[in-house]
Amino acid sequence: MKRITSIITLATGLGLGSALAAQAACIVEYKAKRDNPLELFYEVAEVGGDCSQADATERLRRKLAQEGLTLLKVLSVRQG
Repeated sequence: MKRITSIITLATGLGLGSALAAQAACIVEYKAKRDNPLELFYEVAEVGGDCSQADATERLRRKLAQEGLTLLKVLSVRQG
């Protein structure tokens, strides 16, 4: 009985661990600009969701547009 309880506890813990990993931050290093007057930015931002290059880039592009910035280049994407 103890062994079954231990196995269930381990399986539950692994499930929670993978759920937490899926919610971990996605860190994007990027270059952006603002026109009139020209301002150039090199920044690191945290974006939620999937940490694939394409998804993180699209989320960042939308976030920057709300701030009046244009994304020039994504330098790196990593799980944070």
